[in-house]
Amino acid sequence: MSGKPLDGRNVLVVTTNHGTEQVELLKPVAALRAAGARVTVAARTGDDVETVVSDREPGERIRPDATFAEVSAADYDAVIVPGGTVNADRLRIDRNAQRLVADFAGAGKIVAAVCHGPWILVDSGLAQGRELTSYPTLRADLSNAGGTWVDREVVVDDAGGYRLITSRRPRDLDRFTAAIAEALSG
Repeated sequence: MSGKPLDGRNVLVVTTNHGTEQVELLKPVAALRAAGARVTVAARTGDDVETVVSDREPGERIRPDATFAEVSAADYDAVIVPGGTVNADRLRIDRNAQRLVADFAGAGKIVAAVCHGPWILVDSGLAQGRELTSYPTLRADLSNAGGTWVDREVVVDDAGGYRLITSRRPRDLDRFTAAIAEALSG
């Protein structure tokens, strides 16, 4: 036993295979693994995840650990949805991704999304009645879906039977990841 604060905790990261913001995928994964959590990256397919830097430049290619079809909310304590405009736009309409995120919420587990990642909350019906944040361009979408959008680094909302953690952009990742780690250790 390593005695790390998140030993025994399991985290799922859901992403498509194209357009995921590199730092929003890699930074939380590295920090949570360093704290002892077992982190699984699941993508739509088993093909590499083609990340991007600042939504424009090609980033690293990351091999996913699993596909959406191979994972279940029952096996994890939290789900994280990274941004990247293309990733989030494709993810929000993916029925399997919607189901996974909704299953976490329905089981009273942690749902976390950063930057454009909160778009999935609109299409999975999870924004309604929640206080949350995102990249500023999503404000109208989240508000129109019944959420209360605020401009803060990280927003933690415990209403509705599950903990929702949202953040605005890459520079907020330290606070975002710390909020996830705190929720997992609590």
